[in-house]
Amino acid sequence: MTAPCFEDFAPGQVFGSDPLAVTEEVIVGFARVYDAQPFHLDAKAAEGTFAGRLIASGWHTASLGMRLLQGSVFRGGSSMGSPGITELRWLKPVLPGDALHLAVRVEDCRRSGSRPDRGFVRFAMSVLNQRGETAMTQAFTVIFPRRGAEPLPPRPVAPAGEAAGPVEEDVPPQVLAPLGAIPVGFRRELGSYRFTAPDIVGFASAFDPQVFHLDAEAARLTHFGGLCASGWQTVSVWMRRHLATHARDAALTRAQGLPVPEIGPSPGFKDLRWLAPVYAGDTIRFATELTDKRESASRPGWGLAFSRNTGVNQHGATVLAFQGSVFCAWA
Repeated sequence: MTAPCFEDFAPGQVFGSDPLAVTEEVIVGFARVYDAQPFHLDAKAAEGTFAGRLIASGWHTASLGMRLLQGSVFRGGSSMGSPGITELRWLKPVLPGDALHLAVRVEDCRRSGSRPDRGFVRFAMSVLNQRGETAMTQAFTVIFPRRGAEPLPPRPVAPAGEAAGPVEEDVPPQVLAPLGAIPVGFRRELGSYRFTAPDIVGFASAFDPQVFHLDAEAARLTHFGGLCASGWQTVSVWMRRHLATHARDAALTRAQGLPVPEIGPSPGFKDLRWLAPVYAGDTIRFATELTDKRESASRPGWGLAFSRNTGVNQHGATVLAFQGSVFCAWA
């Protein structure tokens, strides 16, 4: 079956997917690379955390949702990418042994006004477990080619050069403070990460097997003009850099004899925008800025931090931006 075109969708259509089993091994494997928090890494250590048990990273759940979407709604083929996610909510933790499936509804279809070779389809998606519980919801838009339309030429891509492996650069550590003591407007640089072709292809093979993430030669013929990272990999690397920076900050805080404030899970995010492709060889600098905070009424000692999070490439172009939220120790 060929990949879908814009004309294959209409408002009100509903799609499902086959189930996908989630094991403890894959939960821990993803967490080791992208989200190395105790409640994603070790069942025993997780018992003493906010989560209370081993759960999958939310970024892992979102990436598994992409894998299910590509195998069902996308018919195993490729779209033309996504401009971003309007809102994503993590409602139930994904546990070892869960089997996830999708329920997807087409909300709206709109032809592009500036590019006649494509159109935009807006979806509402739920990721459900085998008990019928909704683990995650997502409102998002995908770009699909118009059937019979002459495709626009691929965008020109300036090669960024390659490296033997991903290259990361840390920033100097800072002493951590509990959320209640951090001023709104505080900005933390998170260092940088250089994406490589094997890195991009490895993630895509597991979670987002679209041609422009998998095959450099084929990607040059697409509208992207070159091999580029899955948006879910880009935002997962933001999480990796956030935790790497936090670990260095925590070490400095302990060295000064101060307590390290705990971080909990996130209920979700909104307004995620993939603003420019991340190509093989690109180096992305990540950052987070506290935009608001609220002490929790139901969880004594905890608060909810709201942040604007960004990734900027070596040319100064913003490639990623989203509004995040996470539970943090208040005092």
